[in-house]
Amino acid sequence: MTALRTALTLVGGPTAILDYAGIRLLTDPTFDAPGDYPSSGLALHKLTGPALGPDEVGGIDVVLLSHDQHPDNLDAAGRAFLPHAGVVLSTPAAAARIEGVHGLETWQTRTIGDVEVTAVPALHGPEGAEELSGPVTGFVLRAPEQPVVYVSGDNASSALVAEIVDRIGAIDVAVLFTGAANVGRFGDSDLTLNARTAVEAARALGSALIVPIHAEGWHHFTETRERLAREFAYAGLGDRLRVPTAGVPLPL
Repeated sequence: MTALRTALTLVGGPTAILDYAGIRLLTDPTFDAPGDYPSSGLALHKLTGPALGPDEVGGIDVVLLSHDQHPDNLDAAGRAFLPHAGVVLSTPAAAARIEGVHGLETWQTRTIGDVEVTAVPALHGPEGAEELSGPVTGFVLRAPEQPVVYVSGDNASSALVAEIVDRIGAIDVAVLFTGAANVGRFGDSDLTLNARTAVEAARALGSALIVPIHAEGWHHFTETRERLAREFAYAGLGDRLRVPTAGVPLPL
């Protein structure tokens, strides 16, 4: 490894700064205050604000936007932030809706500096959820002499994680969107990984470090990070879990 630092700083919810291979990336920008936010005929309730505001995150070279259709992944302040980033990568559907967004098809790669960013599949709910939840993407980051980093986006399928590993190869760090998000649209089927399926994903990821985000701050998250940590401990995987503290850089 070179002296370049790989670190993650949780801003809140799905929003995190990744310092990677000499560039700074930001996942799913959300900076709005707590309150009620409409989403596809539902009301989402935000309980806590971000640890850092849009003026405090510093310069961002790349935004990794898993999807644009839900306010807990891209809110009003996050939308206002997008033009200030160097490059914004997301789904083709998001690119069609938001000027300046570059859409990546699944398995398509874009190179920024020394970093290859590959779009990988994600499923925002159970099989068939796309019609209601809309398209979502994850991302894999690769650079010379740097760890391979996977950012799941709002993905509920551990089987897709296994498919990504089969195609990409070994992953060193996995940033998993967890919390068992559930708004009741699909009954008891969650919209993101829950503790059990996160363990399944971790097993598919081999020896990768697991960093859970998007697991707090909204009423529709039905499992706590403490539950996730217990599940990993009971599964014998606790040593691979790295739970970030909002606003504090976490070396990876």
